[in-house]
Amino acid sequence: MDLYESELKVVAAAESMAATLGTDENHSVAAAAMDTHGRIHTGVNVHHFTGGPCAELVAIGNAAAAEAGPLVTIAAAGDNGRGLLSPCGRCRQVILDLHPDALVAVPGTARAVSAELAPISALLPRLYRQPASAPARLLRFHARYFEAITSARKNLTVRWKESHSLGPALAYFEHTDHGPLPVDITSVEPYPLSGLNRQILQLKKDSSVDKYVSNLRDHYPMMPEDAEVEAVTFRLSAANI
Repeated sequence: MDLYESELKVVAAAESMAATLGTDENHSVAAAAMDTHGRIHTGVNVHHFTGGPCAELVAIGNAAAAEAGPLVTIAAAGDNGRGLLSPCGRCRQVILDLHPDALVAVPGTARAVSAELAPISALLPRLYRQPASAPARLLRFHARYFEAITSARKNLTVRWKESHSLGPALAYFEHTDHGPLPVDITSVEPYPLSGLNRQILQLKKDSSVDKYVSNLRDHYPMMPEDAEVEAVTFRLSAANI
C-alpha cells in the first residue's frame, strides 16, 4: 500500500526521533504511532539483558497513557541512519492482539519505494490471536464515504483478510480531519470474490459488480482471483442517532 500524508508523518516522526539516538547503546530504535484523531505518540526501545521493551511497545504504552484508543499507523526507525525497520516477531504479535486494524510501515521492496504499508495481519501468516484479547476494532473508510455513512445511506463494506466480528467498532475515515464514529457491526458473511453479485453488494442501478470489484482490487492490490472476502454490514451506534 502507498503512504498518504498522514502516514508519512508517522514515518517522519519515527525517523526524526531515531536521528537523535546513537550515543547510548541501550536506546537505538525509535517508534511512532498515530491514533484515530491524528495524534502521534512516540517512544524508544530500552535494551537490557533481562529483555527490555522494543520501541514499538514503548510507543504503544505512551499512547495508552494518553488514552489514545485504537492505533491506525505504526512505524519504527533505527539510529545511525538505519532507516525504517520492520517490527520483530514479539511486536507483531502484540500489535495484532492490541491493535489488530493497524497498518505498519515497513521498508519498501522496490528500489524507488522507501516505505510501504502492511496490515499487521499480513505480517503474521497463519496468525495466532490471544483468546483473552478484546481490542477496540476499526472499520477503515476513505473520506469520500463520510456523508454516506453519517446519513445511513451506506451500511455495507467488503473486506479481505481483516477478520472483523460482530459488535462495536469505530468507523475511521482515513486521511481526513473527521473524527471516528461509533458503529455496530451487525453481520460478517464470507463469500468467494467471484461470487459477489448485485444483491450481496446492495448495488444501485447505476453501479456494476465489475466496477465494485475493480475498486476493491485497488484497495487490496495483493488480493488473488480466488480470494474469500467478507461482506460486513454495520449501523451507526445509538449514540450517533
